[in-house]
Amino acid sequence: MLSTLLTLPLLAQIVLACLLGGILSLGAAALVLFGLPKKWLNYAVSFSIGILLATAFLHLLPEVLESGLTPHEVFPAFLAGILGFFALEKFAIWRHSHGSEDEHASEESCQDHTHSHHHAHGEAVGILVGDSFHNFTDGLLIAAAFLTDPALGWAATLAVVAHEVPQEAGDFAILLAAGWQRGRALFWNGVSSLASLVGGGFGYVALELAQSWVPYIVTLAAASFSYVAIADLMPRLKREQRGIAWHGLLLIAGVAVVVFGTGHTH
Repeated sequence: MLSTLLTLPLLAQIVLACLLGGILSLGAAALVLFGLPKKWLNYAVSFSIGILLATAFLHLLPEVLESGLTPHEVFPAFLAGILGFFALEKFAIWRHSHGSEDEHASEESCQDHTHSHHHAHGEAVGILVGDSFHNFTDGLLIAAAFLTDPALGWAATLAVVAHEVPQEAGDFAILLAAGWQRGRALFWNGVSSLASLVGGGFGYVALELAQSWVPYIVTLAAASFSYVAIADLMPRLKREQRGIAWHGLLLIAGVAVVVFGTGHTH
């Protein structure tokens, strides 16, 4: 299937990747929230960590180093990316959900019934705005990966889907805690996911005109995936007390999917 996708025009691949990323992550998160046991979401987190870290360290960073940049250029940009994403998340501009922590915080924030409706509505709107910017960033990073190598672009798309699943599930939980109906929450999460299309289109046009920036944007993609895996998902996994063997196997499976299943070699 990947070989068939690689025959499509580059812009069509970027658009398809952004659409698939949004649809698959939204659908998987909805399945978890609307019926599947919560433990499956926790197992998905382990799988996601493997995919994110393997994509960053086994595909994206080696590709950047092979593009001609020196380690003294790549790793300062990588460090700046991690610190930058931390700063953006701290100021609620670029947001990644912490799942059950966010849900618990939402429940606590709504205990004062006299102002809970307005507070919850404001929090829900903030979530959608933050997610839209996050999805725009994902689209930009996907475009940069495709401009480097289409196979690398699909590997990056897989990583985006992996980290969006637990994020979308956490967002659904907060929107429902804010009093939103399931259909409304699903619809507006879907609308925010379309921001990745805007990011992908913008990245394709802008980076086509500035090819020298592509390796740096790919480095930021590696920083983004690493930050999400280490700062957001791993702490959640550390709190798990049951099914440790399964978590370990799924983490290794995530690495294996990236190594053997993306069709991208060096």
